[in-house]
Amino acid sequence: MANPIRIAIAGAGGRMGQVLIASVLAAPDLTLAAALDVPGASSCGHDAGAPMGRATGVVVGSDVDDALARSDVLIDFTRPEGTLAHAAACARRGVALVAGTTGLTPADKAELATQAGAVPIVHAPNMSVGVNVLADLVARAARALGAGYDIEVVEMHHRHKVDAPSGTALMLGEAAASGAGIDLATQGVYAREGVTGERKAGTIGFATLRGGDVVGEHTVVFAGTGERVELSHRATSRQMFADGALRAARFAAALRAERRVGLHDMRDVLGLA
Repeated sequence: MANPIRIAIAGAGGRMGQVLIASVLAAPDLTLAAALDVPGASSCGHDAGAPMGRATGVVVGSDVDDALARSDVLIDFTRPEGTLAHAAACARRGVALVAGTTGLTPADKAELATQAGAVPIVHAPNMSVGVNVLADLVARAARALGAGYDIEVVEMHHRHKVDAPSGTALMLGEAAASGAGIDLATQGVYAREGVTGERKAGTIGFATLRGGDVVGEHTVVFAGTGERVELSHRATSRQMFADGALRAARFAAALRAERRVGLHDMRDVLGLA
């Protein structure tokens, strides 16, 4: 059997970090090599599996270069500023990066592309296999239905989510725009209040809901005359994000072993591109 892929997890003390750690520990072809959190975090200095009552033998630290020195792939579901710092460190160390971070600006994405000139990077605002298949279906539907259908994206997440619309909603909006031949940058509508007038043809609207412990729900609505088509995805567990991230990590590790670089997304991982 080949040597297992050495995985480092950023944000190890968070909810997603713990799901990722458990998933890596359960995968026979992967090994938990390092765990990271921000300096001063309560998880630092403790076993990475402590919150779940497991002993992993890996102590959570904040020294990124030290963690990457013993890793093949870093999985990062943190904040934009953390992800960009980790991408730069990965480029220096020759370690592949899988980033599921949302809220990245166009400038942030350009920075990721720059770092991907040195190492393979997989970035997707949603690592779920189902969501990425949905995005492919949305683009196809928008292309087939044509201009006679108004497009709206509705999303709901838990009360703790800090960005809106979600990165996944924007990804689905971009998929719809691509299929419909619409420029989302100029035709996206992100708020409606008061007397807004009639809906402008060719726009894509976004509606955001926040509350409770909802992991993630997204629906793309194609509203025509006399009929409505809805394509939806509902997440019931963060496990699906971890499963997709591990598929992306295996993809990135294979590229690294072949000394190939570049910025990729889940379409590449799933063979949808």
